[in-house]
Amino acid sequence: VQLQASGGGLVQPGGSLRLSCAASGSSFSIVGMGWFRQAPGKQRELVAQITSSSISNYADSVKGRFTISSDNAKNTVYLQMNVLRSEDTAVYYCNAVVRESGRFVNYWGQGTLVTVSS
Repeated sequence: VQLQASGGGLVQPGGSLRLSCAASGSSFSIVGMGWFRQAPGKQRELVAQITSSSISNYADSVKGRFTISSDNAKNTVYLQMNVLRSEDTAVYYCNAVVRESGRFVNYWGQGTLVTVSS
């Protein structure tokens, strides 16, 4: 399974960005997908995640500002980020937990940089 993330970039504080991540491959089913982020000098942290049955979970720091959604037919997850703050600056990584060959496997995308700065 390969994860292809896109949508990062430079945005001013208060602005918005939308990240996308598409999973591709063969003979797999998605259990859940999500986004993590890692700021310079900090550990990778969960931002938001969503299950195949559309149950979502958010980090407290992004609740009310970020929205995660998915298109199961396209194996794609989105992260709508609004009211961005400088502390949201980080590399955002897409994550997917899939079931393949009877096993649960965790995959990561390549990361996309989000920079919030004036």
